[in-house]
Parts: sequence; structure tokens; C-alpha cells
Amino acid sequence: MRLRMQPFIQALLTGVLLAVAGLAPAREAAPRAEDPVVEARLVAIADELRCLVCQNESLASSHAELAEDLRREVRGLIREGKSDTDIKRFLVDRYGDFVLYRPEVKPLTWALWFGPFALLVLALVVLGRYLRQRRDQVPRQTSLSEADRARAEQLLKD
Repeated sequence: MRLRMQPFIQALLTGVLLAVAGLAPAREAAPRAEDPVVEARLVAIADELRCLVCQNESLASSHAELAEDLRREVRGLIREGKSDTDIKRFLVDRYGDFVLYRPEVKPLTWALWFGPFALLVLALVVLGRYLRQRRDQVPRQTSLSEADRARAEQLLKD
């Protein structure tokens, strides 16, 4: 019995030490709202927003202090009765389109939405021209005259 308990106790102590040291594996940011409806809306909105510090994390999963401040701000706006669109508009007005994972399609963001496709089309056009020029530079094969053909056959026999 003692041998079976030892790995369990060792794992438990390791987990406790890691948690105390702050080295436990990262988890989602803990919900802070007392109202589950507010928290559900916050998570839905924050999943579509980018953390301004981490940049590759959503606002919902970031542990940065600024992300916590923004979540607190969004909770306040939710409690004031603002719609999701109003909340996003407020954050975009304050921080720019970068705060959205999927920015609106408007003249200012056309490069974000259509730039990759335009670059792909440009690359295909350049590749097509290059291949066409290369094909035109290769000399066309001309047929051999009877004398040249006979001479080639003679050389191959020798």
C-alpha cells in the first residue's frame, strides 16, 4: 500500500509546489462577473477581440493586466445595457481596427482583406510572363535534313 501511495503523493506535492511557484500550466482567464449572463456575453465579445499586449491571444484568454482592464471595461458597458456592436465600436474608436480579429470591410481595411489575394494574382501573372519568356527563348527544334540525318546515323554507328 505504501508503494502505491508514494507516486500519488509525489505528484500531489509537485502540483502544489508548481501552483505556489506560479509555474502551473496556463489556463483561461478566470471569470470575474457575479452574473453568469454578463459573463457569457463578455466571453462571446472578448473571443472576437485581440489582446493589445499579447496580440496573438484573444481578450478572453489573455492574462495581461491591460486585458483584465479591458474585460472590466467591457463588463461595465454590458451592465450599462450597451449592445455588442456598441461595445466593439467603442473599443475600435479607442484602439483602432487592430483590436478586432475580423475587422470590418471598409476602404481603410481593404489591404487586410484583399491584399493577400492581390499578391497571389500578381505572383501568378509574373510567373506566367516568366514562363512564357523562357519558352520563347528556347530555340525551336528544327528538323534535320537528309544529309544531316545520314551523317548522324554514321556517327552513331562508329
